[in-house]
Order: sequence, then C-alpha cells, then structure tokens
Amino acid sequence: MRKELTSFSLLVGVFLFAYLVNFSSPTIQTAIQEAFYMLQWYARNHTLACVVPAMFIAGAIATFLSKEGVLRHLGPRANKLEAYAVASVAGTVLAVCSCSVLPMFAGIYRIGAGLGPASAFLYSGPAINVMAIFLTARVLGFDLGIARVIGAVSFAVIIGLIMAVLFRKEEAEREKVFLALPEPPPARRKGWQTALFLAAMIALLVFADWSSPSRTLLEKTDGTTMEVAVLLETTDMLRVQLEKPLQDPANPIPWPKGKKLNIPKSEIAHLWSATPPGYEWVQWIYEHRWYFAAGCLAAAAAMALGWCSRQELAEWMNQTWWFAKTIIPLLFAGVWVTGFVGALVPEEAVGRLVGGNSLLANFIASLVGAMWYFATLTEIPILEALIGLGMGRGPALALLLAGPALSLPSIAVIYSVWGFRKTAAFTVLTVLMSTLVGMVFGWVVG
Repeated sequence: MRKELTSFSLLVGVFLFAYLVNFSSPTIQTAIQEAFYMLQWYARNHTLACVVPAMFIAGAIATFLSKEGVLRHLGPRANKLEAYAVASVAGTVLAVCSCSVLPMFAGIYRIGAGLGPASAFLYSGPAINVMAIFLTARVLGFDLGIARVIGAVSFAVIIGLIMAVLFRKEEAEREKVFLALPEPPPARRKGWQTALFLAAMIALLVFADWSSPSRTLLEKTDGTTMEVAVLLETTDMLRVQLEKPLQDPANPIPWPKGKKLNIPKSEIAHLWSATPPGYEWVQWIYEHRWYFAAGCLAAAAAMALGWCSRQELAEWMNQTWWFAKTIIPLLFAGVWVTGFVGALVPEEAVGRLVGGNSLLANFIASLVGAMWYFATLTEIPILEALIGLGMGRGPALALLLAGPALSLPSIAVIYSVWGFRKTAAFTVLTVLMSTLVGMVFGWVVG
C-alpha cells in the first residue's frame, strides 16, 4: 500500500508541475536550465567516482556479511558503547558525501543493523569528515571548526539513541524476523578475508571521492587571472566563486569576493591549484588518486575472483543492481529538484534571512542545509559567501551540522528504506538539534 501511495503521489506531483508551471517565464526557464546543469555536474563528478563504487560496496555488504555478525555488533541488542562508537566515527574514514554513504547505510540496515546504530552511521558518515573540519577551522574560523566536530560526533550518538527509543517496538519485531531467518551456509572465506575485501572496496571509494583542499587559480584567454572555488562544472562551463576581489576591465567597480561567475571553458587558458600550507600531502593524494583507486580496484577484483564462488559473485551483482535501480533514480531526481528550487531562491535572499542569531535565522539555516545538496567540501566556500552577505555565526554552524548529513536526494533515498515516519523523525531531529545548537553557539561567540 505504501509503495502504491508513493507512486500515486509522484504521478500527481509531476502532473501538477506540468499543468500549472508557466514555462514561458524566464525565471522558470532559468530554473530548469540550472536543474539540468546540476544534474550534469552530479553525473560528471559524483556518479562514476562515488555512487557506483558505493553501490558495489552495498551489494557486497548484503552478500558477504553475515546477519549474525551484524546483529551481534550493530543490532538492537548489541553492546551500545561498541555499536555507537563504531557508527558515530565512521566519517573519519569515509571522507565522502551523503549520497555515497546512503547505499552502505541501506546495506547494513537491510541485513539487520539496529535503527540506532544505522541512524548514527547515516548522520556521521558525511558529517564527520576530517578534511572538511580542518578546512572549516582554517577558512571560517577555529571556533566553527571545533564546534562542528563536537556537534557532529554528539549528534550522531544522540540522534541514534532517540531514534532507537522512538521506534523500539518496531525494532523489536524487526529483530525477531531477522533471528527467525534460516542459517546461511558456511562462508567459503575466513573473517579476515571478508574484512580485507570490504576494506579494499572502501579504500577505492575514499580515493575515488578524494577532494582537493586547494583553491583554483584560473587564467582566462584575455590574460585575466583569478583565485576561485569551483562550484559546478558542465561540459562547456565552470561556475566559480571569487575568493579575492577582481577588477573587471569592462567595469570600473571591482567584483567583490564571493561573486559567482559562469566561465565558458573556451575562455579558460590555464588552471592550477593554490594549496594552503600544511595541506600539500592532501593535494598530492588528490592529484594521484586514480592510481591509488586503480590499485584498490585491482586488489578487490583479485580477492573477489580468488575467494568467491560464481554463485556468490552472481548474488553480489544481483544485490548491487537492486541497490542501483532503487537508489540512483531517487538521487538523480533529488539533485534535479535541488537545482530547480535553488535557482528560485537567490543566495542574497538566504543571506538576509539568516542574519543575526534569532530562532528563525537558525531554523532557516538548518532547513536550507537539510534540503540542499553539498558535495564534499563545497559547503565551505558557499558558507564563506553567505557569511559575507551577513549570515550569523550561529546559523553558519546550524547549516554545517544539518547540511552534510541531509539533502533532498538523501531524504528521498532514506524514505525508500525507512518509510515516512522514521525518515520524518530523523529529518526533524537533525533540523531541530542543529537549530538549538546554532542558537547556543551564537550566544556564546556573540
């Protein structure tokens, strides 16, 4: 019944959009173009390098991890200290965005992980990104960097515990179902072999999704040089944000820091990286990431062919395809909607709404963060621009706490796994806690 209601709601939504929207409006035409720009950027920069490896990892989790092991370490009756400690610090290893964490979350939940640890993993995976925390401290201030790491770790545990309490009866019934399932046949591999195989695949994802800590120096064909953060890339254009004011030869007033420009690739003569001191090793890994990823891929393929039967490999591919056909359409649709809605809400308007440290400002910042899609590290230059437009320190932290863990694409995927009630609870908890912590932080830092 739930699936039928979802399908009906989707059909009604598409019908109303097609029936009511004024497609001759320049604003709507721009929004549609922006939606496809964002979808193309996502396809070019995140799908093959991030989402596809994550699907294979999710399929491997569902195929090769035993439900007994998952129930013992992450199930409702597992040692809570162990379960939440592992789930809440997952982001220190998985330096990836929320869309890459989602398939792995779906994988462990599907084979028996408890709602609490699964919620903690879902929040912590993209939120506790060591590189993002260090760059937050360097670019936005030490206070925001420290507050972000403390808030992210504590949020993961608190949200997980609250989710487990809210839905404890459903979780108890779910655990009975898993315990009643027949025992699987003995694995052909030892535990360390399965762990090493999954570690190689996770390392592949980490290297493939490795982000550059550098700003970009861009030289145009007319000789103009600018320091920018690249926010979006399509087949023929880069959307950049100025990191330093720039004198436009055609305009007597310099372009301010934070201004966004669309630069055709045909006008770009050269691109190179401006790496901040102390991050040279991170940039070096970024420049060589495909070599590391290829090594991890070769190791994972060798282990799969040497340690797995044909039947297991076939089941792995079946599980991977199930995750792909279930999750990827939702991600694409969510990214498209994010681009469309974002074009209708000017950044300047958001900057005005999140000024100061009021309850409303912090709530709007949390809500924007929960709806918007941020690729790894892109939230930092975007927030830097919003702070330049008047955003308060409290709302900035609220957005940092809600943003990486949630987005319209991820909410759609979470709904497909958990249903409406659990998804709504997780989203509301994230937004409300981010709002309250942002207000407290704003009061403390003044």
